[in-house]
Amino acid sequence: MRIHRIYTDQALEPGRDAVLEDAPAHYLSRVLRVTTGQSVVLINGDGHEYPAEVQRTGRREVVLAVRSRLPGLAESALEITVAQALSRGERMDQTLQKCTELGVAAFQPLFSERSGVRLAGEKLQRRLEHWQGVVISACEQCGRARVPAVRPPLPIEDWLGQPTGSSRLVLDPEAAMPLPGARLSSSLELAVGPEGGFSAEELGRMRECGVQSASLGPRILRTETAAPAAVAILQCLKGDLSSRG
Repeated sequence: MRIHRIYTDQALEPGRDAVLEDAPAHYLSRVLRVTTGQSVVLINGDGHEYPAEVQRTGRREVVLAVRSRLPGLAESALEITVAQALSRGERMDQTLQKCTELGVAAFQPLFSERSGVRLAGEKLQRRLEHWQGVVISACEQCGRARVPAVRPPLPIEDWLGQPTGSSRLVLDPEAAMPLPGARLSSSLELAVGPEGGFSAEELGRMRECGVQSASLGPRILRTETAAPAAVAILQCLKGDLSSRG
């Protein structure tokens, strides 16, 4: 029988019960239909897995006995932050989901000239919560015990103005350098444009700030395809898909 993995934002400790309420409780009891005595694995983003046993199920809560604390899946040696320009509809969700599965450490959404997405106030907060939920679901599915953070969106100029010790790359179809030729450190930020790409002015400003431009070859990829494709290449070059060491 498949062991279900469930995220909770509470502290977990072997020997203590964990109580899941609201959406997680509904998902366990009504969707997965777990029963008393069934085993599940809890995660809370601290890098560990917590095998647990269902003690009681109800309409509004599920009580689990946490049995142990185990090391979670090791994270990639390459710490990648995807700086993704906001995209419409489900495209942003797809980027978050697939990049999480591929081992991205964090996400920095960006406001750009061609995004066509305007978020502020309560609408922005709801969208951030939704995006974080997409990432959490991807972690539950793919086996990760660390949950990448989705940071509040920033204008490109503000992102460029942040101090960083990371390498910075931007995907540009017209760049002379292919992505495998980029200079990489163990920590990097990867900027990916929206539908239509970054404007010439945005790309020029990035170059002025020392961001390397790199291409993914002769084909123009959709925004929701570009980031996962680039992350897979980077993980092969220097991350946990590399054959080295």
